[in-house]
Amino acid sequence: MTAPESGTAAPPAPRPAPRHGPADPVKILMHRHRTLCERAVDPLEIAAGLEAHGVTDRAAARFRHRDVFSLAEELYARVPRADEPERAAAEEPGADPPPVAPAPAPLSRVARAAVQLLPGAIGLATVAAHASVRTPTGHVLTAVDATGLLLTVLAVRLALRHGPLRLRRGPGSRAAVLWAAWAVGYAVYGDWLLTQLLSGGPDVPGPHPRAAVAAAVALACALAPAAGCAHWFAVRARRGLATSRALSELASRVRPLLVGATLLFLVAAAALALGARLLLAGAGSPGGRTAVAAVCALAVLLFLARLLSAHGFPTAAAAGLGTAAALEAAAPALVLAARLPGLARLGTPVEVLVRAAGPAAVPALAGALAALGLLVHGLRALTGACAHPPSPEPDRRGGTPATDPAEDRRS
Repeated sequence: MTAPESGTAAPPAPRPAPRHGPADPVKILMHRHRTLCERAVDPLEIAAGLEAHGVTDRAAARFRHRDVFSLAEELYARVPRADEPERAAAEEPGADPPPVAPAPAPLSRVARAAVQLLPGAIGLATVAAHASVRTPTGHVLTAVDATGLLLTVLAVRLALRHGPLRLRRGPGSRAAVLWAAWAVGYAVYGDWLLTQLLSGGPDVPGPHPRAAVAAAVALACALAPAAGCAHWFAVRARRGLATSRALSELASRVRPLLVGATLLFLVAAAALALGARLLLAGAGSPGGRTAVAAVCALAVLLFLARLLSAHGFPTAAAAGLGTAAALEAAAPALVLAARLPGLARLGTPVEVLVRAAGPAAVPALAGALAALGLLVHGLRALTGACAHPPSPEPDRRGGTPATDPAEDRRS
């Protein structure tokens, strides 16, 4: 007897649960970031691009993935590469290989290391040439110093363009270059200027400005350890990016690396500052531990600023350098303002600080505060995947970029 004959109706078939959202949510990202996925050379580049567009692990969970890395792996697998048609045509029997543009001749490792040592060598040579002039006329000494300064600036520019501290994300901020030049100039002539202002000068015409030669030589020589520490940080950060499976894990790996690289460079800068003052005691400006601390603070500030710029954060670098420059400029400005009627108290903080620790206390304090701010910012900014792209440095086998993390382990 069937259900109608028994008088009882069959229970209705259960309706399927309504679906909220598309059946394949990853397709939304495939269309939104198709250009990024087509041009990516590996999933890490897609992960860096997604993070740069604000896609976090929480957002990846809405696309049914545990983190950004697994989401990037699916996008890399599903979106065809832009060069796959050329690659398929090249793999056909009898097909001619695609034309390959000649790659520029890269610098060898020995040449890159020599370039980093060049600014310090030129600085020491300039000091030696200045001391060896037998006819110490003003024009001869000025020509020697100007030539040495020009060659040192060119060597610094060459070292920054061909070393680990070169900019990899477009041109750097012009403001950062301006504030860095101000900070270095104050390190060389700022102590003399502040001493003259506090004593009622400078008189016009007056004595020739006295440069802190030891500080200048120490900063030029510090470029080599700065490049070494930056390379050490970049290689291990990319290695951590390759082995991390979540952004939190990557951050926990990168933060100790940044602190370690900064401390390692601080030790090297302190050794160079002490060595320069002992070697150039007759040419350097007076000062003791405070002068050494000022050189170390400025060196660490410049290192962190350039490291942030090289990893894609030039705005933060310019802000840190600008803060130090503003604090250094405020000291002589307050001393000059204190000469106005009724404003004598404005110069009291600077006078007290100079009497307690010397004129070098001003750049030491300004550089230390700005460097600490950049370090705190770097502990947040340099922990993202977008801050560690594949290395563009040529590998040892022929000048192609080393995009595989295994190349970093061999470097």
